[in-house]
Amino acid sequence: MMKKLIQIVEDDLSVKKLLEITFKEYDFNSISCENKKNAMMMFLSHNPDLIILDLGLPDGDGKEFIKQIREISKIPIIVLTARHDEKEVIKALDYGADDYMTKPFSVNELLARIRANLRRKINEELL
Repeated sequence: MMKKLIQIVEDDLSVKKLLEITFKEYDFNSISCENKKNAMMMFLSHNPDLIILDLGLPDGDGKEFIKQIREISKIPIIVLTARHDEKEVIKALDYGADDYMTKPFSVNELLARIRANLRRKINEELL
């Protein structure tokens, strides 16, 4: 079975590094970038299996990236952000995010959510 590719869109270098190391340890491939512009180019060129997305990016709000992705793909998107406000959660989910976690976060919980989202993606492809 091929390793799943996770795209990380995160401008906090320490969080991005933690995710990269974790994904490597748990047998995922990953690609990462720090902004929306590079995220879209990377998405189109690498065709990842899942996206981990921070909402607070230097070149705009991650919710706009969710809207752009939803125009072309059903890929699972997990928001991982410091934004705790209920309105932000609702907007991100309504824009098309599949899951939402706030920082600080549990790596084990994030991995479980990744596995759950990837299972759903596989099940949808089989239907």
